[in-house]
Amino acid sequence: MAEVIEGKEANEPRGLNFVEEEVLADLKAGKNGGRLSTRFPPEPNGYLHIGHAKAICMDFGVAEKFGGTCNLRFDDTNPVKEDVEYVDSIREDIHWLGFDWGDREYYASDYFPKLFDLAVRLIKEGKAYVDDQTSEEIARQKGTPQAPGEESPYRNRTPEENLDLFLRMNAGEFDEGARVLRAKIDMASPNMHFRDPIMYRIIKTPHHRTGTTWKVYPMYDFAHGQSDYFEGVTHSICTLEFVVHRPLYEYFVKELADESYCPRQIEFNRLNLTYTVMSKRKLLQLVKEGLVAGWDDPRMPTISGMRRRGYTPASIRNFIDTIGYTKYEALNSVSLLEHAVRDDLNRIATRVMAVINPLKVVLTNYPEDKVETVTMENNPEDPEAGMHEMPFAREIYIEYDDFMENPPKKFFRLAPGAEVRLKGAYIIKCDEVIKDTEGNITELHCSYDPETLSGMPGANRKVKGTLHWVSAAHATDAEVRLYDRLFDVENPAAETERDFREMLNPESLKVVTGAKLEPFVMQHAERGAKFQFQRVGYFTPDYDSTPEHPIFNRTIALKDTWEKVQKKA
Repeated sequence: MAEVIEGKEANEPRGLNFVEEEVLADLKAGKNGGRLSTRFPPEPNGYLHIGHAKAICMDFGVAEKFGGTCNLRFDDTNPVKEDVEYVDSIREDIHWLGFDWGDREYYASDYFPKLFDLAVRLIKEGKAYVDDQTSEEIARQKGTPQAPGEESPYRNRTPEENLDLFLRMNAGEFDEGARVLRAKIDMASPNMHFRDPIMYRIIKTPHHRTGTTWKVYPMYDFAHGQSDYFEGVTHSICTLEFVVHRPLYEYFVKELADESYCPRQIEFNRLNLTYTVMSKRKLLQLVKEGLVAGWDDPRMPTISGMRRRGYTPASIRNFIDTIGYTKYEALNSVSLLEHAVRDDLNRIATRVMAVINPLKVVLTNYPEDKVETVTMENNPEDPEAGMHEMPFAREIYIEYDDFMENPPKKFFRLAPGAEVRLKGAYIIKCDEVIKDTEGNITELHCSYDPETLSGMPGANRKVKGTLHWVSAAHATDAEVRLYDRLFDVENPAAETERDFREMLNPESLKVVTGAKLEPFVMQHAERGAKFQFQRVGYFTPDYDSTPEHPIFNRTIALKDTWEKVQKKA
């Protein structure tokens, strides 16, 4: 089992991480003329997830910290998988997290002419050749880390023949997979990436920006470093799997760079979360197979899914800051992310009353036609958040689980003959339990103590339990979606013998209808609003919510019960 890293406390001060230290050292040394430029280079083949959020925070954050710039560059070199929908969603996610790239939005496709010209130059210099072998043959000839590879039978074609074939590849004369352009480096190199890596392949799918202009497209290793160079990027910050690619990155960049400027690649660890998968391929499968309700399903680890669920940008950024950046891979506990979400929502969420599983209570000694208002605090963490009024009447709803007919010891909620305080209102006592013909409890008859409202002589009378409630006549019915972790296995990626779909948590979504909300909720239920349903959890209106059919997503429960349940299992 992978080690689960819990991280440090969010409020614990920190110094510079190792990437920031290296960037600062370069600036102090006057490298690149003391200039700092980073980039965030997503491929537009899916929606960004929280792992990308970590990279965004690094790329934009280090530029902000040291007075540099950060470009947004779409790595759009594979038209088969890319779409404008993904481009739009990426822009939205970055802005939502609180970062901006100004007018520095670029595309790898912007550099297709320059990259093509560079390839032509390398062909003419005898540093690249066209290979007619299949991908399987090329892979087999590369050998192993312990044994050198075999040279392609096409490796010694003349530059003139290679150039002719490459131009014809781009003219569309050959089928996809028929030929590739490879760099001529060293088939015996101990670094497998130097064994004549592929630079270009034939793709005839129209590109979302360039249409049918190109029939050959550059590979990542060839395009990435050159794109960095063309943009003036000084620090190419990426994740640890690119460590082995760094020598090849530097090899290609040096074909362009001079002594005055050369991009530098620095690697940090990816963000891996418990009870989560980060593979774009697997996330796409979940979407295409209808196992989730789209990329922005609130159970998904996508930034758009977390936004829809009610996570805040501050909570995600605080979480990322807490786990930090290292040079080794780790599995981070999702509980740490949830803690960051609770911490931020506790600070900003408006407190309201909502009853998820309602049980009617009739206050038999309360006047039938009387309606009064009680005053509720909007947020005890924010003195400036103010107050709001809430109606109180003869018939109210409480949570079904807040009553037990035969309670155990230390059950401090409502029971026959027991007293509780209704939050912000009166003390009530249960006098009678009403049941249907099948013995199910349908309502409670209680009496209230009129002297126990705030400001009354009995206001300070102590009872052990306090319940949330709503007025029955004034309540709005709503649908509530209770979300939990998408997988019920701590590290799905490690379960190599099982299909990841078999590990989906069947309890990840529970839909409850007929929840009762106090009027104030619907008066302020605009998109993005953050509420704490008191004693229940944090909630936000779903995108599908309407005044006629309110829908609220549970962002997170008030307490982490998952870990306790798992420890008992």
